[in-house]
Amino acid sequence: MRALPPVVAKVSQRPALFRGPRLLFQPGPPRPLSFNVQDNDDFAERVINSQLPVLVDFHAQWCGPCKILGPRLEKAVAKQKGRVAMAKVDIDDHTDLAIEYGVSAVPTVVAIRGGDVVDRFVGIKDDDQLDSFVSKVIGQ
Repeated sequence: MRALPPVVAKVSQRPALFRGPRLLFQPGPPRPLSFNVQDNDDFAERVINSQLPVLVDFHAQWCGPCKILGPRLEKAVAKQKGRVAMAKVDIDDHTDLAIEYGVSAVPTVVAIRGGDVVDRFVGIKDDDQLDSFVSKVIGQ
């Protein structure tokens, strides 16, 4: 029986600029960029302690304008390809968070970076205004 030659993968031969291990994915379970806040601990972990800027969409099930803004905001966040996240907070389920962030009308969107509020708006915006808002939050 004859020995088989060793197999060498061409993919492993990268230019000097790319030497070292290459991660194809982040360790651990993937984090969705748009999520519903479950409780105060979840808010602290996923919004306040987030490495990314987070847009917090304070809304209510009974709010018609919220149902229009939500999908538009998700679309604006998706365009940023992982540079910003979106947290959805139902004010009827999380009244304490709404009070803490001064929400007096819905929809209200609060931009948080590094645990600090950096911008906010109340009401509906068109797609261009949302894109501009999100870009400004990321660029700050």
